Amino acid sequence: MVIYATSVSQKIVVSLLSPDEWERLRQIRIRALKENPEAFGANLTEVVNQSKEDWLKLYEKEDYLVASSNGQDIGMLYIEVLKGDHGATCWIGGCWTDPSFRGIGVMRSIFDYIDKNAAKKGWQRQGLGVWADNLLAINSYKSLGFNFAGEKMLGNSSGKFFQHMIRDVPKN
Repeated sequence: MVIYATSVSQKIVVSLLSPDEWERLRQIRIRALKENPEAFGANLTEVVNQSKEDWLKLYEKEDYLVASSNGQDIGMLYIEVLKGDHGATCWIGGCWTDPSFRGIGVMRSIFDYIDKNAAKKGWQRQGLGVWADNLLAINSYKSLGFNFAGEKMLGNSSGKFFQHMIRDVPKN
């Protein structure tokens, strides 16, 4: 667990969840899908209906980071170590910040945690996909050091396009 202060009144704690915290992960993932379904490729009904075993199986290939403030979970993402497109050593997904906490550095705190643990976890070159029309997310990722990689691609049956973005851990 790492603590970052973004202001005098707002302390953000970033936690790497363990499998026994699967219900905590489930709760914030469902909140994210209810609050911003347009931001994700996942289906809320399918996620709600996942069994405990389904949730535990996710931990076999992914790490889950959750940001909280005053005991409330306010942001999340997951990371899978792999040999990905554009030379990525890991792929990030499910990025979400509770709308009432946007703009205070929640994602910045999570990415600070990622940067500090990149060498030991294999997170040196991070890739992600973002819906091409999600300009808020794109601008957020750019502010964290992500750049476009490749061309826009058709994402799902709805006809939406997504764009890959890549980021290397900043050199100190």
